[in-house]
Amino acid sequence: MTDLFEPLVQRGVTFKNRIGVSPMCMYCCGGDGRPTEWHLQHLMSRAVGGAGMVMTEAAAVTAEGRISPDDLGIWEDAQLPAHARLAAGIAAMGAVPAIQLAHAGRKASRNAPWEGGPAPAERGWVPLAPSAEAFDDYATPRAMTEAEILATIAAFATAAQRSVRAGYRVIELHAAHGYLGHQLLSPLSNRRNDAWGGDLDGRARFVLEMSRATRAAIPDEIPLWVRVSHTDWVEGGWTTEETVELSRRLKALGVDMIDVSSGGLHPAQKIALGPGYQVPGAEAVKTGAGIAVAAVGMITEPAQAQAILSEGRADLILLARALLRDPYWPIHAASALGRTEGLRVPPQYERGWATLGKMGRDASIGAPLPSL
Repeated sequence: MTDLFEPLVQRGVTFKNRIGVSPMCMYCCGGDGRPTEWHLQHLMSRAVGGAGMVMTEAAAVTAEGRISPDDLGIWEDAQLPAHARLAAGIAAMGAVPAIQLAHAGRKASRNAPWEGGPAPAERGWVPLAPSAEAFDDYATPRAMTEAEILATIAAFATAAQRSVRAGYRVIELHAAHGYLGHQLLSPLSNRRNDAWGGDLDGRARFVLEMSRATRAAIPDEIPLWVRVSHTDWVEGGWTTEETVELSRRLKALGVDMIDVSSGGLHPAQKIALGPGYQVPGAEAVKTGAGIAVAAVGMITEPAQAQAILSEGRADLILLARALLRDPYWPIHAASALGRTEGLRVPPQYERGWATLGKMGRDASIGAPLPSL
């Protein structure tokens, strides 16, 4: 039986437990794509709270690949010092630093969600997409040329190399939630009739080539993950069965983990929401493709997370909103599950958790951070 607080080893990386911080967009980079003091506070707090892995929000591999003008990015070397400080900070707080690399495709040039609507003309741009079809009320994109598709694949590989130089120890490629990789996978958004569209082989080609190029660009000891939406939740869209087949092919290319989410591609989606509603997709990929999977989606209770692992339905639990509400969810989970013997807390916080039971001290937490 896999325990929530059992270490996970992938390639040259050891995660101290099976709890990870899922990527969550913050929309606060001020236009230059660089991590800010907000990112340091936000992500390092979750590391101090006990998560074994902390992943950044989607980091755009090109400027036009941002969702909003204020998205995180890693498309140029000038962004590296701020990323290096963030990755070092996460590691110093006891978690594995990870980064999600992304391109928004047609879901781009938007304001932050709390503002709504398209980005103003002086800050916006014409999005690129597989086909010139808009998503909902977003700006109409321009269909990518083959040269632009190839350049975007190269941009992912180059961004992955920058990420490793910055100190990130896990690279995740975003091919979910209606962004570019997902747009190319789904027949609802990919209307191309060239080698990048049509049947499954054509529609999967971008994600496979992106993964192949990225695996070749990073050291062997760095795990490579891919996030997918296992279904569009729309008839005639991308399916769980196709996701399983894609995952088999990704495994053959050296991908180590499939991060299984769903939806986000089409406004007509009808999602069957409920606790752990995306776990069946993760289980299908794990069983059908024989690859490690991360489960995400309305996983909120420690016993629920433990059951998913105990039943062999996933290898890692990723939390998002639950960790926004409670950065110390992992420590509270250890207490609820009676796993406090193996939990390590910063010596600075030790007295605050003493009443929960026997805990170890992690004296490595709190090392000085590099200056920007």
